[in-house]
Amino acid sequence: MASSEVEHSKSHSEVVATGWAHEPADAPSARFGWHGESKTAMRIAGWISGITLLAMLIGNHESRVEDLYLIGFTAALWFVLVRDLYLGRRKWKN
Repeated sequence: MASSEVEHSKSHSEVVATGWAHEPADAPSARFGWHGESKTAMRIAGWISGITLLAMLIGNHESRVEDLYLIGFTAALWFVLVRDLYLGRRKWKN
């Protein structure tokens, strides 16, 4: 049967130099080198996804309901991306 005892590690006192900051050894970023999200990669993926959605307009569907959904999702996605660019530029201004 599994033990219900909690194992206390001494790793909180150990510090790992990750290049960006000194973090506790049991921090997730110290284990696999993760230091936040890649905003540039997410923005590029968003623009490529929008282009892919618009490319789906070319097809063999008969009604235009699918087209309206594709255009609507693309417009919403690109609105969020443009808003993010606009708010990101204003962030550093006082």
